[in-house]
Amino acid sequence: MSLPATHREVRLAALPDGELTPGHFEVVTAPVPTPRPGQVLVRNRLMSVAAVMRPLTPADPDAFGLPQLLHKAGEVMRGAALGEVVRAPGTDLAPGTLVRHRAGWREYAVLNAPEVSPVDPEVLPDPAAHLSQGFTAWLGVVRGAGVRRGDTVFVTGAAGGVGSLAGQFARLHGAARVIGSTGSRHKADRLTRELGYDAVVLRGDGSIEEQLRAAAPDGIDVLFDTVGGEQLRAALALARRNARFALVGALAAQLSDDALAPTAISTLALITRSITLRGISAVDHQDAMPGYLNEFGRALREGALTYPYTRLTGIDRAPGALCELVAGRHLGAVLVEL
Repeated sequence: MSLPATHREVRLAALPDGELTPGHFEVVTAPVPTPRPGQVLVRNRLMSVAAVMRPLTPADPDAFGLPQLLHKAGEVMRGAALGEVVRAPGTDLAPGTLVRHRAGWREYAVLNAPEVSPVDPEVLPDPAAHLSQGFTAWLGVVRGAGVRRGDTVFVTGAAGGVGSLAGQFARLHGAARVIGSTGSRHKADRLTRELGYDAVVLRGDGSIEEQLRAAAPDGIDVLFDTVGGEQLRAALALARRNARFALVGALAAQLSDDALAPTAISTLALITRSITLRGISAVDHQDAMPGYLNEFGRALREGALTYPYTRLTGIDRAPGALCELVAGRHLGAVLVEL
């Protein structure tokens, strides 16, 4: 297969100080990289854009423990992508193999062989579903909170790539009532009409706690939290005894000027009501991937769950797509076809 001499990639032109705009990025032309023995050259076909990719500028970079969340000006952006192996000298990967990896935001990528995962096209009915944030959603529901039959579940950031699947997984695992939060009436209507939410708390439409109390007058058993901040505090106020909180994101802080901003909560409330508060990250639970893929694939094929996403074409669309996501203009995942 003949290769072009150059390809396009998206670099961070400047770290944001306030609102993220397309001007913080630049689409540049660069030489197509050459793999060394033990490396894989991948032609990216589809990449994910997620709000969690917003460039961060923490005062203490080591505080995250997740360097993949951090970017420096001049670097190529990173994120999940699907692509085809072009060349893989000294490896067992054949040209044409579909693989998933973390070097999106570029048309061609070179990675070490252990950094790519071959994708079985039979596992999920839609190849794009391999770029979903469903694994995080499933982990929070199953391992983080242990959702069980009869639970009342509150999912923050319910219209995002994680939340749009978390509510559906909660229902599959027996939740009797699922409540979400989002930032627009249009998305709230879609959550109840299309994704099985029973009620929606609308950010910016008055007190979150009062809205949640109206939606769950008997309290909540589970919090699936992607946001933190006021929404976490409201959930604590409505938590029943032995409630389980799974914390999978902190967008309220991450999308602000202080990604490490704390959320003040009552430790006494945690103790007196025996509330479990658990942070959960996919990097620690890779052993659960086969079980997740089996359940996700079966639910998609049976129509018990849907994977909502917007598909855009062209790598030049990626910067604007990230800005739109951060501003809350999409429901579900956003994918860019390269």
